[in-house]
Amino acid sequence: MSLTTAHVSMSLDGFIAGPDQSIDNPLGVGGLRLHTWHLADVSEQHPVDAEMTRKLLRPRGAVLMGRNMFGPIRGEWGADGLTWNGWWGEDPPYHAPVVVLTHHEREPVEMAGGTTFHFVTDGFESGLSRARELGDGDVHIAGGASTVRQALEAGEVDEVTLDIAPVTLGAGERIFPAGAVDLGWEPVEVLASPYATHVRYRIPRP
Repeated sequence: MSLTTAHVSMSLDGFIAGPDQSIDNPLGVGGLRLHTWHLADVSEQHPVDAEMTRKLLRPRGAVLMGRNMFGPIRGEWGADGLTWNGWWGEDPPYHAPVVVLTHHEREPVEMAGGTTFHFVTDGFESGLSRARELGDGDVHIAGGASTVRQALEAGEVDEVTLDIAPVTLGAGERIFPAGAVDLGWEPVEVLASPYATHVRYRIPRP
């Protein structure tokens, strides 16, 4: 049976990115504070955070993300003179096929380490199906907020891990809009450090 997962860092007031995302502020104003738990050198991490970092970076069959997570570029690819291949340099951390949801066609981009970005222009369901085809059936929904929200609303997520940082942002991007439907979340693991409370939830299938 294939497994679809998501793993996101979140503020106490429910934001997974701050406002005004840009090249200079890819996580929005204040958004970097949500990720303190895994940005330290491994030798300096709290043991709980080190374990959660290993889980976050474990191998996946395939990854699905929105264009906003892939980068701040908008409109036709290359229209602004930038050849944008993501935030992560020549060797992105995914080491698996990555499907990027976009409105503009682009040929696949092969990177070092086994990561190839594939671009899908006909919506979330098509992107998820393509990710399942490219991998072994298991898909990780990497973000951003809109893509995780679409996955939850479509009933396509089996497990969600929230890394809840002890900060508030006041504004930004949410995965839970007002009026979000209760999906019957079942907490199955809770671990904590001074930098985040990590809660893994199972979402029962209908």
